[in-house]
Amino acid sequence: MAAYIVATVSINDAEAFAAYGKGIVGLSERFGGTSVVKGLVAEMLEGAPVPGERIVVTRFPDAQSARAYIASPEYQVALKLREGAATVSMRLLVDPA
Repeated sequence: MAAYIVATVSINDAEAFAAYGKGIVGLSERFGGTSVVKGLVAEMLEGAPVPGERIVVTRFPDAQSARAYIASPEYQVALKLREGAATVSMRLLVDPA
């Protein structure tokens, strides 16, 4: 069953966040991940807008692969670079189809 990591991101420190980004380049692909969409929220249809909020959606072959990506030593090192640089929420969605 396909699984998706859906992240909402509000960047506080672009330079520090860029270091995190460099630390994860190509990493999700090693776990079967493919980028579905990355970008700024164009329009809020419901709820309160968060200025500058970005959404990142990555598809994985299954939930185990998505979890392995987040748990990988490489991701954990990059995660430390992101501390204080952004507010991030990540969700794991599983497609039952």
